[in-house]
Amino acid sequence: MIKSEFSSAGRSVYERPMNADLVIIGGGIAGTCGAIAAAREGLKVILVQDRPVLGGNASSEVRLWILGATSSMGNNNRWSREGGVLSEILIENMYRNPDGNAIILDTILLEKVKNEQNLTLLLNTAVYEVVKSAPDEISEVIGFCSQNSTRYILSAPYFCDASGDGIVAFQAGAAFRMGAESKDEFDEGFAPDKEYGELLGHSIYFFTKNAGHPITFTAPSYALKDVSSIVKYRSYDISDHGCKLWWLEYGGRLDTIHQTEEIKWELWKVIYGIWDHVKNSGKYPEAENLTLEWVGHIPGKRESRRFEGDYMLSQKDVVEQREHPDAVSYGGWSLDLHPADGVFSDKPGCNQWHSKGIYQIPLRCMYSKNIKNLWLAGRIISASHVAFGSARVMATVSYSAQVLGLATQYCLKNKITPSKLANSSKVQELRQELTQKGHFIPGLEPERTNLAHNAGINASSEFKLTELKADGSWQKLEYSTAQLLPATSGDQINISFEVDAKEKTNLSLQLRVSANPINYTPEIILENRDIPVTAGKSTLSVEFDHIIGGEQYVFVCILKNELVSVQTSNMFLTGSMMLMNRYNKSVATSGVQLPPDGIGIDSFEFWLPSRRPAHQNLAFKLFAALKPFKVSNLINGFCRPTNAANAWVADLKDTNPCVTLSWEEPVQIKRIVLFFDSDFDHPLESTLRVHPERVVPHTVRNYKIMDALGNLIFEKTGNYQTVNDVLLDQAISTSSIRIFPEHPASNVPAAIFEVQVF
Repeated sequence: MIKSEFSSAGRSVYERPMNADLVIIGGGIAGTCGAIAAAREGLKVILVQDRPVLGGNASSEVRLWILGATSSMGNNNRWSREGGVLSEILIENMYRNPDGNAIILDTILLEKVKNEQNLTLLLNTAVYEVVKSAPDEISEVIGFCSQNSTRYILSAPYFCDASGDGIVAFQAGAAFRMGAESKDEFDEGFAPDKEYGELLGHSIYFFTKNAGHPITFTAPSYALKDVSSIVKYRSYDISDHGCKLWWLEYGGRLDTIHQTEEIKWELWKVIYGIWDHVKNSGKYPEAENLTLEWVGHIPGKRESRRFEGDYMLSQKDVVEQREHPDAVSYGGWSLDLHPADGVFSDKPGCNQWHSKGIYQIPLRCMYSKNIKNLWLAGRIISASHVAFGSARVMATVSYSAQVLGLATQYCLKNKITPSKLANSSKVQELRQELTQKGHFIPGLEPERTNLAHNAGINASSEFKLTELKADGSWQKLEYSTAQLLPATSGDQINISFEVDAKEKTNLSLQLRVSANPINYTPEIILENRDIPVTAGKSTLSVEFDHIIGGEQYVFVCILKNELVSVQTSNMFLTGSMMLMNRYNKSVATSGVQLPPDGIGIDSFEFWLPSRRPAHQNLAFKLFAALKPFKVSNLINGFCRPTNAANAWVADLKDTNPCVTLSWEEPVQIKRIVLFFDSDFDHPLESTLRVHPERVVPHTVRNYKIMDALGNLIFEKTGNYQTVNDVLLDQAISTSSIRIFPEHPASNVPAAIFEVQVF
């Protein structure tokens, strides 16, 4: 029993001081991935989240799917899905949760965090005060947990604000911006005017389900009475729910921080008004059995404060794909701005313009220029309003946040600030160490530093691309269609394929490449060919004269002709795919991007793959084999296709494929890291979207590793992850190791991007 007498002085809540190497405030996807990555670097990390679950806008509280540079396969950014911890989470989510249940994603995020021994999680804890030891340095942050009535006093040499609104950076006095810059400040033609609005609003989603019997609905008194203009301008479809209702947006004319509760109420009015219209207007008889299953209780925020670093990302960084000496991350979502009036605007719900490829994000955008020990993560990084329109999305901000653990380790070891790290030669060491962990930085050539680089390496076979068998369906050329092929220096494309024509016609073919070798926008036409086609089935052959000058992807384009169908192949091959000149209506309005004059955006065509299970390759034969899948790729440092395939692929006829690494003298081996193909082209949306598979078809499921004496040192069955970090129980001494990956399927040859040995 506890009995306490009256205290005239009052009482203080329970206080708990804690210290760490890094305190991260904000448990959205950025903060969560950043905390896990930092803990795995050996840092003692505290992650503070003011909600009962992790994930922020991706959590079950908001239910937005996670997307980034892939733009849901709606742009030309091939193989651009963000890697590291985020990819690990998305792959795990697809394996456990292919139906996209946001509640299951909650459990995965919590599990990943709780499994890290160096990471302490404080849920339901809102940071409300910042203590500084100097005008430019934070010593503590103070938070309160309403569930256990505890005040936490958290100290660390470094802090990271991933809170969304930037509560720590704001209270610390860091320079920030809110709203849109003028066109002149950064020479941004896409900068909006006052009439369009300077801020993106909030959204609340809702879900419906069929109850199997008639359901009536009585609207609450606060529901909006007339929503006819909203459902008219936004083309509302009653089958849409969740993320498909992204356009349910409001608040861009208000203070998106301090008026969030007002914005929430207005969105509730709109949602219940729309549902009242659906159920009671008589215009939707098909909704008779539908009921509201869930309506969000907190809005998903898009924009509030942005804090200034040593560099501010701007429109030209995105569109021109500018290179930065301290680039540590990348983005690829469109420049995506929304009218400030949201659902009450007569303008389209968004205004999206894409770049021709992914762009670099420098470390100088990821810390405050004023507070020397404060990292920035999430949507508050240093960017203009226009560049923010691209860099704000969850996969992009998470990928950047994953950098900060290793960056903090560098700062601690070298006793330097984030700014000094970014502006010194040390940043090059950081960049290289990131790539060695599989962290892709576009434009950076990886160095070779592990034992595998000192080994002789050979394989039982190498896949030579001579054909993809004609065992798939026939596809009408209702869109111009291309096979994307990895070519090397000296290659010449001489190709044949099967067609079925309704009548005699001509077929036009083109050989194309991208102007930038690491892009996949085929704007340069190297050659044209016109071929007469007879009625019925036939084999067409074309010889292109152009000789490829270096490693680069080429596009064999067959232009649209609805009289003709081409045969496809059921084979999946790492680093190759079929594309069509069409568009994804979620992120574009045409198969050609045609921006208005003067806004500083490029015009170009979209060439997109189909999503599995619809995806197939073109069936074809090559007169001269392409040989991009050499075993030396296993030590080139790249863990995904770039301008080259970058993978070793075994011949499908090789029934027991094997890679051997050998050394002249025995070496001590404690750890082996393998990087498999998890199809980095697929976005793996985290919620709502149903995935037809639990495991990416390209991924090696089963493999074993043996030493020079034939002893089995490791075996894995049922793998589905990209990175397999094999830590041996004890170090071994051996002059060679042999890796035996099984082919994932009879139509999918085994592929490995990288082997590292330590």
